Amino acid sequence: MRRAVFAAVAVATLASLVTAPIATAAPAGAPASYTPPPVAWGACDNAGLKAAGAQCGFVTVPLDYRNPAGQKAQLAVSRIKHKTPDAQYQGVMLTNPGGPGGSGLTLSRVGANVPNHAGDAYDWIGFDPRGVGSSKPALSCDNGYTSFDRPSYVPLTPQLEKTWLNRAKNYAADCAKKNPKALLDNLKTTDSVRDMDSIRAALGADQINFYGYSYGTYLGQVYGTMFPQRVRRMVLDSTVDPRDVWYQANLNQDVAFDRNVNIWFGWLAKFDATYHLGKTQAAVKATVDRELVKLSLKPAGGKIGPDELIDVIQQAGYYQLTWLDVADALSAIVTKNDPSLVASLFESDSDNGYAVYLGVQCTDVQWPTNWNQWRIDNWKTFLKAPYFTWQNAWFNAPCVYWPAKASKPVQVDGKGVKSVLMIDETLDAATPFEGSLEVRSRFPGASLISEPGGTSHAITPRGNTCVDTKIADYLATGALPARKPGRKADVECAPLPQPQPSPSASAEAKAKADVMPLLGHL
Repeated sequence: MRRAVFAAVAVATLASLVTAPIATAAPAGAPASYTPPPVAWGACDNAGLKAAGAQCGFVTVPLDYRNPAGQKAQLAVSRIKHKTPDAQYQGVMLTNPGGPGGSGLTLSRVGANVPNHAGDAYDWIGFDPRGVGSSKPALSCDNGYTSFDRPSYVPLTPQLEKTWLNRAKNYAADCAKKNPKALLDNLKTTDSVRDMDSIRAALGADQINFYGYSYGTYLGQVYGTMFPQRVRRMVLDSTVDPRDVWYQANLNQDVAFDRNVNIWFGWLAKFDATYHLGKTQAAVKATVDRELVKLSLKPAGGKIGPDELIDVIQQAGYYQLTWLDVADALSAIVTKNDPSLVASLFESDSDNGYAVYLGVQCTDVQWPTNWNQWRIDNWKTFLKAPYFTWQNAWFNAPCVYWPAKASKPVQVDGKGVKSVLMIDETLDAATPFEGSLEVRSRFPGASLISEPGGTSHAITPRGNTCVDTKIADYLATGALPARKPGRKADVECAPLPQPQPSPSASAEAKAKADVMPLLGHL
């Protein structure tokens, strides 16, 4: 799902141990083992990592694990070492922000946000997955593909549909031309999961702890399926439904995002005196619809069309923390004909992140190659979710033409994983709550914290005391909420309250967002 992405061990004591090989639980066709060289730690280039005292380096992995002696990739990794005495050390904590395609190099800083210093006993490990960010080689296809003033998303004419299909086909062709075939052929979730185990081995750790957000929860699920004996503890925030990867998952998102944006419209109506967009939810929706039509006829400032406004509005469907800024931007363009705030919030996805997103999703599973099925499914979904259905369809359309062979998704089975803490807000749009219930049913060692009525996605720890203290207790002691019978959450926490507009509120929200970047695509 497309959106603008916001800018987010006592290994020395283990160095004498034999580096453990990758487990042989990998699917048929994988190597029996691969042992990476140790990480040569050095200074970090990123200012935030430098300030946090992190170390940076690379882990060498095969581009194709079936040919471990062949071409290699370099995974960029960061480490913030434990702050407790070695006797209290609890091991390495790998992190992933989601996406797929999100850079996780700076996520080693997450440990400092865990209350009660519960993160201090871990070595926090951030990394850029294969193809991403500072890892080498990094994927890139067309830097201008998601820039301003693109064709309108909704294909109301055959010509518009043809234009978008040609764009998608050309993007896939550019990816084939500009990148090593060995990289495009090996971007599946299973490849990144093997990379996670290579990072474990390079760090000299027998097991990992893992903190995954959004798509990162799917990495955790697949890692727990392939290497269950290597899992110590896992935190999964906003969980992917493994039954729906990835075509149906995107159709499900369309409906959920439409619902969440309509919730936000209702919030805007409460503050009509501030935003002047309408006194009822229906009135706000009508105002937005009129603005989208207006922009389709004449883009504001020559570059803000309906696509760009929809992309910015979608941020409110992801995170309640963005409601104030997006409200200011929408009010400015509607009431003052001022597109500057929309332009400032619109960040076209980095080509690297978008390319890797496609590289993973298009090859984890075979998407329909007959465009007629896409057309039928998306017009049906459009009737329920008109704002984001075609936006999302075109975001994923290069999968029709993707230049690498697709595989079959892993059958997720968490029976071998002893300990998982899950968190999800029940109106999470990017990873609908049913996914958390499904994964809880597949991981008997998991407990689920729900936030009934919450609409935010992949956002812990971020100030909800009820949730954050339970995460801290789990990381400190392994204590999980008692598991309840049935298909439901094990404990409920109220979500954070909806924001109240004030002169300083948007600045305060931005300051909170800067503490840890909002995460991922999914």
